[in-house]
Amino acid sequence: MSITHVVFFGFKPTVSQEQIVDAFQRLQNLEQECIHPTSSKPYIKSLKAGGNNSPEGHANPFTHAFVVEFESAEDRDYYVDKDPAHTEFKKFIFDLLGHIQVVDFEPGNFAYKQ
Repeated sequence: MSITHVVFFGFKPTVSQEQIVDAFQRLQNLEQECIHPTSSKPYIKSLKAGGNNSPEGHANPFTHAFVVEFESAEDRDYYVDKDPAHTEFKKFIFDLLGHIQVVDFEPGNFAYKQ
């Protein structure tokens, strides 16, 4: 079953627009840089990212989001815990963030797991 990985970012007020653009370019590069340990091929099915443009006014403190789709929970787990490219990105991005929220789900599975 596929896994959808949704992440919301709220950048620190000291972070410039140029730094944000650079961060999201690095993020988007992960789609090709994250290589499966056994197939030696990229394993992210899709990656979409952007700045909030919702007129609803409920995004605070989050300003940006991205969605990554994985073929399986095993691929997601490798990405989160072991992938060297993702590990480097996390080291880079955490200094820029004031807030982060992560939600993962299997489409159609409404069971809640802590």
